[in-house]
Amino acid sequence: MIPRYTRPEMASIWEPQTRFKIWFEIEAHAADALAELGVIPREAAKTIWAKAKDATFDVARIDEIERETKHDVIAFLTHLAEIVGPEARFVHQGMTSSDVLDTCLNVQLKRAADLLIADLDRVLAALKSRAFEHKMTPTIGRSHGIHAEPVTFGLKLAYAHAEFARARARLIAAREEISTCAISGAVGTFAQIDPRVEAHVAKAMGLRPEPISTQVIPRDRHAMYFATLGVIAASVDRLAVEVRHMQRTEVLEAEEFFSEGQKGSSAMPHKRNPVLSENLSGLSRMVRAYVTPALENVALWHERDISHSSAERMMGPDATVTLDFALVRLAGLIEKLLVYPQNMQKNLDRLGGLVHSQRVLIALTQKGASREDAYKFVQRNAMPVWRGEGDFQTLLKQDADVKKYMTDAEIEEKFDLGYHLKHVDTIFKRVFGES
Repeated sequence: MIPRYTRPEMASIWEPQTRFKIWFEIEAHAADALAELGVIPREAAKTIWAKAKDATFDVARIDEIERETKHDVIAFLTHLAEIVGPEARFVHQGMTSSDVLDTCLNVQLKRAADLLIADLDRVLAALKSRAFEHKMTPTIGRSHGIHAEPVTFGLKLAYAHAEFARARARLIAAREEISTCAISGAVGTFAQIDPRVEAHVAKAMGLRPEPISTQVIPRDRHAMYFATLGVIAASVDRLAVEVRHMQRTEVLEAEEFFSEGQKGSSAMPHKRNPVLSENLSGLSRMVRAYVTPALENVALWHERDISHSSAERMMGPDATVTLDFALVRLAGLIEKLLVYPQNMQKNLDRLGGLVHSQRVLIALTQKGASREDAYKFVQRNAMPVWRGEGDFQTLLKQDADVKKYMTDAEIEEKFDLGYHLKHVDTIFKRVFGES
């Protein structure tokens, strides 16, 4: 985790103190269940809670023990015994390290998902507000980066809203999938611990019992979780690239907010660069990069190996922290985005009416021209306009072949911008409902 791109709310989920607190809660809840089953004394379970519930675990001490034991869970249990005293011998009865590690990781991933869902809600709110603000603001739609036909800026934002709404639904599903607990002991057979202990711990930690584990919780769950984060990051990148294009000097249809005192370049005082959008593109690449190791972690040896462990120690914090930062930054970017309708209209008019070529093509076929001839008539009048040699509507009115099928008034009618926007309300209702 890099402080520059880290918000404290998400970082706190991955701090060592938080991790050890979760480890303790898993062990203490398991002790409660074992006591209820008569496996360990009830007083021992009470003492474990009483001695360590409000303890601040000594991270440096745990690290010191681990340097000798070369085992993180044993190091923690040794330190816990220093706090709890003799009753600590009843901790971790019948359990294996993965019971603690995997259950803790899933608690952390679930909490991270909660924050990310809240982030998505802010992005969605910003997109909806700005979409309705510019619902009927006409702008040019582009295919291959080239002017195609008119759209509205509101539709661009509505498209993004629908995309992030899908992202939210996927993340909720991924949170549900990752929210499992395994307290099944070595190789997952419950030979040394009753399945009722797992059920108790799962309920206490806000999880569900893993239906069947080996010595680890199946990593296809984690792969789906990180793949979902990767897809969300891709959506962040898509919207960021759109803003970066719109801010280009030659386009300038929208622009990132430029605050008082902000500097765009160390060399050129005039610069106003899309630095937030470019930053989002870069951060998105990092989140997507963790999808591959998450997929590769699925194929572990037999009932367990730890080839996944080192990757997860990095990807868990890094992917969630980075995406959290990116989503909050994206929300702020959209909330404060500067929009220039006059430049959008200027760009719409830039090609002298060529954006209406399909309407003319269709009209000619409906008047009796073959599609091949209609295409030829329209294209031969469009090409000079590309070269700056006239106005499209004027050239069409001067074309004898076109005039065989269409009057001047009929040609003029095909250049109505409003025609392209007649179904905007329908699209908005599909995206936002009746609101």
